[in-house]
Amino acid sequence: MKTILKLGAFFLAMGTMQLSINAQTFTNFTVADGLLSNNVHCLSIDVSDNIWFGTQNGVSFYDGSTWTSHSQATDSGLVDNNVKAIYVASNGNVWIGTDFGISVYDGMSWTAYTESDGLGDNRVNCITETVTGAIWIGTSDGVTKKEGSVWTSWGMSDGLPFGGVNHISEHNSGLLYMGSGLGGVQIFDGTTFSEFTETEGLLNDKVRSIHIDATDKKWIGTADGLTVMDGTDALFENHTRMFILPPPDTLNPVEDVTIDINGNIWAAIYVDYLVTEGGVAMYNGFNWISYDVSDGLIGPVVKQIAVDGSNNLWVTTSTGVTRMSNLLSNIEEYKNAGITIYPNPALNVLNVALTKQSKIKIYDLTGRILYTSQRLVSSQTIDISDWKKGIYMLSTGGGVSKFVII
Repeated sequence: MKTILKLGAFFLAMGTMQLSINAQTFTNFTVADGLLSNNVHCLSIDVSDNIWFGTQNGVSFYDGSTWTSHSQATDSGLVDNNVKAIYVASNGNVWIGTDFGISVYDGMSWTAYTESDGLGDNRVNCITETVTGAIWIGTSDGVTKKEGSVWTSWGMSDGLPFGGVNHISEHNSGLLYMGSGLGGVQIFDGTTFSEFTETEGLLNDKVRSIHIDATDKKWIGTADGLTVMDGTDALFENHTRMFILPPPDTLNPVEDVTIDINGNIWAAIYVDYLVTEGGVAMYNGFNWISYDVSDGLIGPVVKQIAVDGSNNLWVTTSTGVTRMSNLLSNIEEYKNAGITIYPNPALNVLNVALTKQSKIKIYDLTGRILYTSQRLVSSQTIDISDWKKGIYMLSTGGGVSKFVII
């Protein structure tokens, strides 16, 4: 296990506000530490913050101090060692997907399921669970739901495009947003599919990941970058240069997307035609900040990312696993800035108190200015009853602070 402390800084001109990166700690794990293989395809974090890794040679489990392994050599119910998808369900069962079907671990033994049991296709790309407890499985041929003992599958004849399903995210309305291998985003209401594709502004119809934030935006990782849909499922914005590449290359293929506890967006990026170019990039609402091997990441071939309960970012690669710690907000909120915001989270009214008179500006996470005080103030009460829920930034002449509207 190797730990690297990375110190960096940047400055962003936005009025008189200056933002700086905090120190990051990179801890790397390989077979020398307990991984079954350095080629780690996927991961899932359970409610106790234990990490389950799907590797080329089986499943590796890490509880923070001890490693445990599961492979066909020791567990007869594993359908295959090369794990392409992994998911820990709410009941604690661990689901893995391979090119030869699914296996489920109940804490004692593994049970295998294939097409003969009701799985739509043995080639599994992703696994997730909806609030009803149903397990949804994206395959190379479509999507399958397992609810209790009942299997239901949808494919091209039901409205899904060719290319299979790479990712599934559930909206709080019950809609499912599916990332298609070749057909953009497929939105499923339980009966019919609608779509959001390049025609509507999606960067590329090859979709690898979808994550829905607290403001109802859908962050969509594609083969050409990151597309954001708004709450009405219309195009909001596109990001194509999150990870700066050597000239003249600009393409940012996104392998995965996640959101940390502070609302920052993380994208895993790997440019396969450049072989050695890849890493992770973080968007704080103003700037993209990228990290690669030179910063301490274990390798460039990033595959999947996830955030644990302590706000550590875990990154799986073809050469091992990296844990990035001390993320905080990646925007250092000045401790002596003299800004007090209450209540926080807020609902209808926001009260601001300053130790030094200053003008107040409020930004949303896209960088748009939503409020500016007309004069220097030491206190201000702001009506936010018509504002959308989400994360906002308040800046003064001396610093910046986050607040949340619920």
